Amino acid sequence: MEREFLDWLRSHTPCHPCAKLGLNDDAALVSLAGRDEVVVTTDLLTDAVDFQLDKHEPRRIGRQALAANLSDLAAMAAKPLAAFVSLALPRGGGAGYSALELAIALCEGIIPLAAEFDMALAGGDTNTYDGPLALSVTALGTTTGHGPLTRSAGQPGDWLIVTGPLGGSILGHMLDFTPRVREAILLHERYDLHAAIDISDGLALDASRLAAASGCGAVLNLDCIPISQDAIALAESEIESRSANTCDLPTLALRHALGDGQDFELLIAADPTTARQILEDRPINCELAHVGKLVPEPGLWHQLATGDRSPLEPTGWQH
Repeated sequence: MEREFLDWLRSHTPCHPCAKLGLNDDAALVSLAGRDEVVVTTDLLTDAVDFQLDKHEPRRIGRQALAANLSDLAAMAAKPLAAFVSLALPRGGGAGYSALELAIALCEGIIPLAAEFDMALAGGDTNTYDGPLALSVTALGTTTGHGPLTRSAGQPGDWLIVTGPLGGSILGHMLDFTPRVREAILLHERYDLHAAIDISDGLALDASRLAAASGCGAVLNLDCIPISQDAIALAESEIESRSANTCDLPTLALRHALGDGQDFELLIAADPTTARQILEDRPINCELAHVGKLVPEPGLWHQLATGDRSPLEPTGWQH
């Protein structure tokens, strides 16, 4: 639904000089109060979709809501400035909390993360209703002296690099991850990066989005994709539950790495010389892996051992 709705919005929303990128990136780039490069993003999280209130502690849910927005700022290599938090609370509370206790617990997860990134909590809204918990966070940031990092400036031949292992986020990473804000800013300052996206909906789907925005296709080297221990644990659980052959384990784990979503790592495009230098320097304190490249032909592909390419389905979280 989300892709079709965005396509409709793009065709019905006129271009505006105050929003340079339109509806085409992880965040908006707007002109405000004489500043030309203010980055704005917003995310809506709802119970039973993005978290489970009866299972996940509210402080972790609050932290998750802000962290998801910070990850969008990271994708643009933007410095966080401020956040606005709106809460739609179940009238009777939930998970043993009253509505007031739930609101406080959510904010107790948000406030420390905002402080960690020197981010002001500048406002928001609160309401109660006869429905599930929903949180909407809007975050503001600003570009550095190197300008914004977007999805749309990738070039054929660029290598694709990811910043960490992928898959299995449902086991806890989606709630407790640290957004790659500092890493993105450092890489953008030191190297000539062409494009980036945060992996929120799955590597396969988000790689296809970055490639399409850049007018390219993408080839993924499946053997090079870093797979998290949680993805392996999920695969092992699936094998046990259905008595599948253990030789399915690598395939199942890879499937999680490609399509689970909510990894919130960065996928970065840079020319091969720059990418090799980044991989050699290892300037940030996280895993870096060369997982593929951009190509002139549209679509998503994976590289076969023969050197040929085969189409790859852009699996991932579809809203």
